[in-house]
Amino acid sequence: MIPDNNSRRMAAMFAGVSVILVVLAGACASRPAGAPAVIEQGGHSQPSYETRAVHDPNGIGKFYMGREIAQVMGPGGIPWLDRPQREDEERPELVLKALDLRAGQVVADLGAGSGYYTFRMAPRVGKAGKVLAVEIQDEMIATLRQRAIEKKMTNVEVIQGTESDPRLPAGGVDLVLMVDVYHELAWPYEVMMKVRNALKPGGRVVFVEFRKEDPHVEVKEVHKMSVAQLEKEMQVVGLRRLRTVETLPIQHIVIFEKTER
Repeated sequence: MIPDNNSRRMAAMFAGVSVILVVLAGACASRPAGAPAVIEQGGHSQPSYETRAVHDPNGIGKFYMGREIAQVMGPGGIPWLDRPQREDEERPELVLKALDLRAGQVVADLGAGSGYYTFRMAPRVGKAGKVLAVEIQDEMIATLRQRAIEKKMTNVEVIQGTESDPRLPAGGVDLVLMVDVYHELAWPYEVMMKVRNALKPGGRVVFVEFRKEDPHVEVKEVHKMSVAQLEKEMQVVGLRRLRTVETLPIQHIVIFEKTER
């Protein structure tokens, strides 16, 4: 998600552990981009991953459905996540408006980082609701917990996920938000299947990603996502695009819902 003149974004959330996929990653290294192998897993088709020795220097050399997965940011990037200019650059109030949050809802901030959106959402779901702030890095977890105490936000629950599992409650989440995170997931299929399983009936997944379709967006290419690519990747995990909101200066807000498999 990183502009060229800034440090890199947060953790490579939730890398996978499936042995069969690790084997396939090497086996598919020569497969053409955009044509990943498909294996049967759990009764449905699952795309595999591939690795390439020649790749974008800002990516990790691992590809999913033709897209290279981006490098990540560690806790040293917290000052950049909290930068005052972010209000004008990313317009968080417009993101919150698009989420249409309601009192009593359970919302997950997946890849919460330092809690930039976590602590903006918490007042909107109220004391009867909850924000699940999901991270995997110890330093980010400590920051989230400390800030929740300082802000006296008792409806924020900090969850330390694993690299393959955000540890969200099954069927317990109304909305999952990922802001400039999805393109850095090292195992997107595994994570999104867990996310899908966590959604309540009518639950939504919202991605905020820099527009790959716009060459004027000054962000490294592997840190952008197109709507078409998001749709392709969400289709295989049973998520359907509801709408795209284009109110932000340089990002999409793309909203999905769970479909019946």
